[in-house]
Amino acid sequence: MNKTSKIYIAGHRGLVGSAIVKNLESKGYTNLVHRTHKELDLTNQKAVAEFFKQEKPEYVILAAAKVGGIVANNTYRADFIYENLQIQNNVIHQSYLNGVEKLLFLGSTCIYPKNAPQPMSEDSLLTSELEYTNEPYAIAKIAGIKMCESYNIQYGTNFISVMPTNLYGPNDNFDLETSHVLPAMIRKIHCAKLLNEKKYDEVVKDLGVNSIEEAKEYLAKFGVDESKVEIWGSGKPRREFLYSEDMADACVFLMENRDFADVIANEVKQSTNDTCTPNSIKHQEIRNTHINIGTGIDISIKELAEVIKETIGFKGELYFNTDKPDGTMVKLTDPSKLHNLGWKHTVELHDGIKIMYEWYLNGK
Repeated sequence: MNKTSKIYIAGHRGLVGSAIVKNLESKGYTNLVHRTHKELDLTNQKAVAEFFKQEKPEYVILAAAKVGGIVANNTYRADFIYENLQIQNNVIHQSYLNGVEKLLFLGSTCIYPKNAPQPMSEDSLLTSELEYTNEPYAIAKIAGIKMCESYNIQYGTNFISVMPTNLYGPNDNFDLETSHVLPAMIRKIHCAKLLNEKKYDEVVKDLGVNSIEEAKEYLAKFGVDESKVEIWGSGKPRREFLYSEDMADACVFLMENRDFADVIANEVKQSTNDTCTPNSIKHQEIRNTHINIGTGIDISIKELAEVIKETIGFKGELYFNTDKPDGTMVKLTDPSKLHNLGWKHTVELHDGIKIMYEWYLNGK
């Protein structure tokens, strides 16, 4: 990419997209294109077609998606599969029709089977059943991977798929009903600390409610009061977390330095003793061309909660509700493919949580 290349970032306001925009701007890219959901509904096929026809982006980063935590994924199953399929289908197909030079599709490591061998390599995809609670979202993202692969094989496009592990960072979703585990913990423990310190005006302001009574009633639904914070499950499951700005740097690195042909080059060469050309690609079984983005380091939910509690300075207790589901016990990515391509994370979890909490305190 050149610094003046027209780059469309779909989902520029979210955790992923905003971090990518920030990274691109910091590296001197000056021709970034984005639209709010109000300006462009990516589930609307006609609207997306008109946008691509008008703007003609040279590069596309598809970070737009309907996302949420375990509760949202399991509750709004139809919404998650329908909206994500629509977004992907429209953006990827229009990128092909309008001659986009390279597209980066962002998914999630929830695409891997519930009982995948740990750490999870790209080759684990579609080897056994998915975790039930996020199955619709995962199936949508798997379809996105296969769509990129299929367009590359049939049409010679240059569409890359990346699967980040659990992300956190500035512009995260802190809604207690739909957020992922780490931002949800930060907000719950932060509010509990304010209650414990009787800073009721700050609690009311944080939640956007009318009174401290209303705030306490709302927080009680999530197991939060001045003395304790409820955490779902036993605390034993282990999860991997990647700082969003590291993820963004990995995405821009791949956009700048690696093509689809680079990702599959070794596989094609080993089977054909030939260079990786469109012709050789068409005559091979090409699978699992996506790339994990992660740290390769995990932490238990209990340890995570304790780190957040210490960072925030909450003096109360953590209560692990074993009547709630744990989900998959271990989810750790194998990022060796990305490491071999030349990139590795730089922000460790403890430091990232401190940065994220400071961002939250400074008005989000």
